[in-house]
Amino acid sequence: MKFLVDAQLPVRLARFLQAAGHDTIHTKDLPQQNATTDAEINALPIQQNRIVITKDTDFLDSFLISQEPASASDYG
Repeated sequence: MKFLVDAQLPVRLARFLQAAGHDTIHTKDLPQQNATTDAEINALPIQQNRIVITKDTDFLDSFLISQEPASASDYG
């Protein structure tokens, strides 16, 4: 399986999945690391057929509605 581990989760989770034989990247592995924009994080799993692992509880709802993660300003 192919995974993208989001910034809120530890790099060691990505390394654990890699050691288990999964094609896994963490946002820290990306060129802009944890400064990677939501739009780029959103596009990567689509382009590379990856599953996103995140603690961002609104990611799924916002992605399904607009194909983009919600920003903090959307809630406040």
